[in-house]
Amino acid sequence: MTKQNFFEKLMGGLAKTRNDISNKIDGIIRSYKKIDDDLFEDLEEVLITADVGASTSMDLIEKIKTRVREEKIREPEEVKELLKEEIREKMLESTNDNQLNINPSPAIILVVGVNGVGKTTTIGKLAHSFKEEGKKVLIAAGDTFRAAAIEQLEEWAKRAQVDLISHKEGADPAAVIYDGIQAAKARKSDILICDTAGRLHNKSNLMNELNKVFRVTEKEYGNASKEVLLVLDATTGQNAISQAKVFKEVANITGIAITKLDGTAKGGVIIALQSELKLPVKLVGVGEGIEDLQPFIVEDFLEAIFK
Repeated sequence: MTKQNFFEKLMGGLAKTRNDISNKIDGIIRSYKKIDDDLFEDLEEVLITADVGASTSMDLIEKIKTRVREEKIREPEEVKELLKEEIREKMLESTNDNQLNINPSPAIILVVGVNGVGKTTTIGKLAHSFKEEGKKVLIAAGDTFRAAAIEQLEEWAKRAQVDLISHKEGADPAAVIYDGIQAAKARKSDILICDTAGRLHNKSNLMNELNKVFRVTEKEYGNASKEVLLVLDATTGQNAISQAKVFKEVANITGIAITKLDGTAKGGVIIALQSELKLPVKLVGVGEGIEDLQPFIVEDFLEAIFK
């Protein structure tokens, strides 16, 4: 898919968020003749309701107030561009790399996240995308506790035309990952994508399970490029932030994949994740199709929201 098509998909996927943020900001700015505290208050409210997060929103507004004062800005319409610049600054200063760490080969991607966020779908789409790039991909079905997780992955593996390593339901996830690593070595795979357990109701269980998986990975595949990808559902807004905080405590998350961006006005949560939690967003899902998982680019994201 060309960069142009990617951007058009992103524009379409972020339509609801754009309506919620950009159109509301335009409406507010048009209703003011001069810049004053009420204008700033209204802008802050738009950001908070778009799930940008209270502390990030307040910080952004403070920075804009300072710039308005220092640069002697008088016209309300200039404030929107300032906001865009400050969000860009905030997102870029919090992380310097939004790319997946899969070079050099071999690489292993451990995919974590609670059930229902689109973990299996993300793995399938990711496998397809790597396969299209000519890479040799293998999937390991390590979420052995959720009924149907293995079958779903089998279906995706078929669609993406990649091999799958799986055990029966209820098996030890670390054992599945171990077998996946041995198979990846034997078959000289470029990338091994591992599904992992997604139960959050008991944090210590989750921690123990993930730690076992990480230990196996370190011991058996220490030389591989490694990515620990947290999948979050954009439609859950602030709940996605809470999930990210928990997973950040129990695992060394290296990146985030945000799903279902096209079905929500809460795309502002991306700004909060990156600026508050310092977690780089690396992939965004903007549709149901197998091609609808895209690399995340800050500039494109801001263009799509503020256009």
